[in-house]
Amino acid sequence: MNIAQYLDSTYLKTPAQSGLSQEETLQKDIELTQEAIDHGIFAVMIRPDYVSEIKKYIQEKNADVVVGTVIGFHEGTYSVDEKLAEAEKAIADGADELDFVTNYSAYLKGDLELVKEEFVQCTKLCLEHHKIAKWIIEIAALNDGQIADLTKNISGWAEENFSENDLSKIFVKSSTGFYETEGRKPNGATFEGIKIMLENAGKLPVKAAGGVRTPEDAEKMISLGVKRIGTSSALALIKNQSASEGY
Repeated sequence: MNIAQYLDSTYLKTPAQSGLSQEETLQKDIELTQEAIDHGIFAVMIRPDYVSEIKKYIQEKNADVVVGTVIGFHEGTYSVDEKLAEAEKAIADGADELDFVTNYSAYLKGDLELVKEEFVQCTKLCLEHHKIAKWIIEIAALNDGQIADLTKNISGWAEENFSENDLSKIFVKSSTGFYETEGRKPNGATFEGIKIMLENAGKLPVKAAGGVRTPEDAEKMISLGVKRIGTSSALALIKNQSASEGY
């Protein structure tokens, strides 16, 4: 199986989180991008601050690697206007795909209208600019029933507000990779969580992010039905190695 075509090769640490400078972080993103070009990896997923430079690098290399970025990352509690503004800038900078963190805190408090509003407005912005929108629901923060319910709601809102042809451009995604769990519980995609998402996503594609650490795990996720996998160990996976650490 050619898993490279399913992979979003990911580096999302800020300079403050990694102890690197802005320039060193950009260099890491460039190295990630060159790996993607060299090995047929579908996309790179980076912080918004670096989208413009990485898009320019890909164009200079005459390559077709997709550039993805994150919006409202990582807590998801940004206002709708803040998410829209961040998304507009990312689109202007050349992002092809935008991975929004759903305001799952609002969902857990019962404010479904806010979650629906941000989904509809931000997805509309992406589709108007011919971009892919992915919605991170942060499954480590939810129980099984909540995973099912939030996924089903997103699917329903998508079908109510957008055309049949647009549904393949709207993903439900499992995780940020930054959620802090207790007792070393997984904070990324699990087979159980992904199965629940797939059962409730309707016509929307599903992205498994974080926790996919071996080629066998990646192939199993793909066989379950996921369309994309987010990982900081893309090169290891396509070289048939296990991920040593991280997302």
